[in-house]
Amino acid sequence: MTKKAIYAVILCALIAGTNGILIKYMTSLSTGTMGWFRAIVPLLFVLPTLYRKNELKFKGNYKTLLLASLINAGRMYLYLIAFTYTSIGNAVVLFYTYPLFVAAIESIYLKQPIPRKQLLFLLMAFLGIIVAYAGKSFSFESDDFVGMLAALGSAVGYAITVILFKTEAQNFSKNQLIFYQNIAGAVVFLPFLAGIGSAEIDHLGVGVLYGFVIGIGVFKLFFFGLKYLPAATATSLMYLEVVSAIALGYFILDETLTLNMILGGALIVIGSWSISRLKRREQVNNAALTGKND
Repeated sequence: MTKKAIYAVILCALIAGTNGILIKYMTSLSTGTMGWFRAIVPLLFVLPTLYRKNELKFKGNYKTLLLASLINAGRMYLYLIAFTYTSIGNAVVLFYTYPLFVAAIESIYLKQPIPRKQLLFLLMAFLGIIVAYAGKSFSFESDDFVGMLAALGSAVGYAITVILFKTEAQNFSKNQLIFYQNIAGAVVFLPFLAGIGSAEIDHLGVGVLYGFVIGIGVFKLFFFGLKYLPAATATSLMYLEVVSAIALGYFILDETLTLNMILGGALIVIGSWSISRLKRREQVNNAALTGKND
């Protein structure tokens, strides 16, 4: 079963890498309309199961999850803007800086200094950002800059939602978490459907596919892998999404890969991945110590 779990997470990462290709294909849809499809499809998928299991009742600290859902809608919008305005490589590499922000936010929230090793990897990742985007135009008139800024904003938003959802994950089922992840987006993006009449039919079809594949398929595959693998292994394998996305952008959309982008991207991914691994190891050690104390 371990092999199947590894294959599931690898497939999950490769599928997640299609995000940018799908977003860039839906040119006749507004960013908000794409966001609505991304939110509504997973929501409609889990509603029958939640109803059947009587899990639609608000319980526990649902207000935290509703706040996380609202932030998730905002970060999703920025995520879509990032892929719309800049290259897939730029967007996905910058989005994967989110472990840096998770570490920084948790450090501030818990009022604990960042360990030296994590600080070194933080500096490595930020150096990667400088290297990757050295020589680019930093102006709001530049689509590249707007897209890159949106990707960073999305990474910060995602880091916040990771922390919020993690605090309540043990109190809710996976389907309930999918519900809370998407409920705010389904409502917030609803007004964008006003212009859907001008959308091309095949783009609408891809919108539905996008919501199902990314919102349900990726989520289910990852949690299947997580069930049989250590969390550190599963999250590490997900970094294949970066490779998958960049490769698809290069081969399908003929996106340019500069030496700066390759070197800087490598520093960002290694720094983020290392911080993610250290955080997982720290959590395992803390859990072990808690168990001994009990």
